[in-house]
Order: sequence, then structure tokens, then C-alpha cells
Amino acid sequence: MTIFALVGRNIGYSFSRKYFTEKFKREGINDCEYINFDIQNLNELPALLKNTPNLRGMNVTIPYKREIMKLLTTVDATAQAIGAVNTIKVTPDGLVGYNTDYYGFSKSLSPLLQPHHTHALILGTGGASSAVAYALKQLNIDYRFVSRTPQMNQFTYAELTKEIIENYHLIINSTPLGTFPNINDCPPIPYEYLTPEHLLYDLIYNPSQTTFLHRGEKQGATTCNGQLMLELQAEKAWEIWNKE
Repeated sequence: MTIFALVGRNIGYSFSRKYFTEKFKREGINDCEYINFDIQNLNELPALLKNTPNLRGMNVTIPYKREIMKLLTTVDATAQAIGAVNTIKVTPDGLVGYNTDYYGFSKSLSPLLQPHHTHALILGTGGASSAVAYALKQLNIDYRFVSRTPQMNQFTYAELTKEIIENYHLIINSTPLGTFPNINDCPPIPYEYLTPEHLLYDLIYNPSQTTFLHRGEKQGATTCNGQLMLELQAEKAWEIWNKE
């Protein structure tokens, strides 16, 4: 049996295992199994790898997308540029890291873009936000990060004025705020300044409508959750694992 796995912390809820288990069933792939490596510390991973000889590939989720890079033999040029890895191919020569998050995000965002979506705010600065920034760069969309602990050229949430919101018509939530079971949480942006010109994209997929998206919708904004992004990035990972 060929094994694939998700590496993360507290991932019982995870999309990946359910998605791939259903995919294998649907497509009659009987020789593959997808499991969770639910670890509290990345130091636990080498032992799991040693005890799983049939492991061919892994997905990586919060909070290890950056930290895991130190365990890899090779990192694909795109993942290197992003500075985060969410897909790993297990090869005879070692672990090879890739990033399919940016692909899933870009492909799912592109059909929603209007000519006025030229400036974006990225809420959060974790591993997923790096993939979002890379994708926006490829799409020629200027962006600024919003963080609770801002670095140079980043906004704090408290700095988000009416004028800033009016100048940034695309707002992407890459934080975990609002994920099940904490569904009432949302990033502290001034929602009252959103308009029908705005597009709100949430990387969260559970619940399907987060409080962030709900509050945007009430202001007339277009909204999109992370479900399609996850499906696209998963299929891209499957492609990478099975490429000779």
C-alpha cells in the first residue's frame, strides 16, 4: 500500500485526508492510503518517516510550512521564492519540497478579478500568506500585508482607515481567524467601509461562509472561500507525487 500523509498540528478536522480518501474511492485507486501525521513538534517527523517505508508524498499545513524546509534535501525554485512548502515528494534521494498553495489560490482567484482589483490587502503573515503574495505578484496586483506585529511597509489593523479600504479593493484573509469551531471570530478590519467594488477572499473553507465573508457580503462585496483553492492545490500535489 502506497502511503500519503498530511503533516500538521491538531489536524483532525483536516480537508486533505477526507479529500484524498474520497478521491481514491471515486477513482478506484485501491493501492493508496492517506493518513495524518498530527504532531506537536516537527522533531517527531523523522521517526514517522522511518516507520512509514511506503510513504510517497506529504502535504504540509499549519504551523509547519516554513519550518519544514530545514528537513528537505531539495526545494523547488517556486517554493524557495515563496519561502514556504506545502507539498513534499519522497524520493530515493531525499525529500523534495514544492508549493501548490499559490497555484490553487491563483487559479481560483483569477476568474473573480475585475479591472479595478489592482491593490490587495493580505491579512496575516504566516506561511500561506507568502503563497498569496507570490500569486498576486504574478498577477501584477500590488499588495500590502496587515499584521498584529507589523514589519516595515506593513499595516497594523488599527491603521486601516476608510481611505485605505477604499484604495484596496481585494482583501484576502490568510489568518486562521474564523475557522471552525471559532466561527464567530474574524479579522478586525473596518467592515463598514467595504463596498460592492470589493472582493473578499478567505483561505478558510470550514465554515463555508466565515464571519469575515458574511460581513463583507452584507456590504455588497463579492466573496469567495478557500474550498476550490484546496481542491486545486491537492490535485497539483497529486500530479507532483505521480510524475516520474
